[in-house]
Amino acid sequence: MARRFEDKTALVTGGSRGIGKATAERLVKEGAKVYAIGRSKENLEKLKADNPSIITIQVDISDWDKTKASVEQIGIVDLLVNNAGLGRREYFVDEKKGKFEDIVDTNFKSAFNVTQTVARGMIVSGRRGAVVNVSSVLGIKPVLPGFTSYCISKAMMDMLTKLTALELGPHGIRVNSINPTLIPTDMAKQYYEDEEFIQMFSNQHPLGKCATLEDAVNATIFLLSEDSAMITGSVLAIDGGLLQY
Repeated sequence: MARRFEDKTALVTGGSRGIGKATAERLVKEGAKVYAIGRSKENLEKLKADNPSIITIQVDISDWDKTKASVEQIGIVDLLVNNAGLGRREYFVDEKKGKFEDIVDTNFKSAFNVTQTVARGMIVSGRRGAVVNVSSVLGIKPVLPGFTSYCISKAMMDMLTKLTALELGPHGIRVNSINPTLIPTDMAKQYYEDEEFIQMFSNQHPLGKCATLEDAVNATIFLLSEDSAMITGSVLAIDGGLLQY
């Protein structure tokens, strides 16, 4: 495997499971020094056991001050993946203030906070870098009902991608987002256990299938690498054509 990220420091939030874990592991294989932020001590310990070179940081990403302090202690970060996410099904008329705020704090505010902290370090050091925000097709189009706060938080993340790409571009910092359709992670476990739902939803994709974990990781690695040196501000749908029709 090519080691495209030699001498690079990478930070992955939500790095102890799902897309974040798979991305952190790929970054290590490609030569990066990787820090993974996670909330669960158990999941972080398992990640560390499987990947001893990954440096794990346990912090609740929704805690603005503690997260900022933890990121600042890392030093200069070259590659950032904002993957930390929280999702659940809740219809608009049933949404509660506290639960709405939990999702927005985790999915959007954490990405704002971590990106701002990392970008400041990049700018001061004069280092170029790349940021990938892990968003969702639901940030572009509410293709499934009942995900009010999740859809809103991901739409906010997509706008953050565009705004930061505009403002950080002159400093040589690229920012993009990936927007996958449903992926078989722990967060989506309940949906993948419903074979009838998965078959129905897969049939809505022109390719006849949902995305895989590898699809999301491949896109993330591409956008972090110099292979995408002229790409910034993109909101990349990994959707098997779902949003086209």
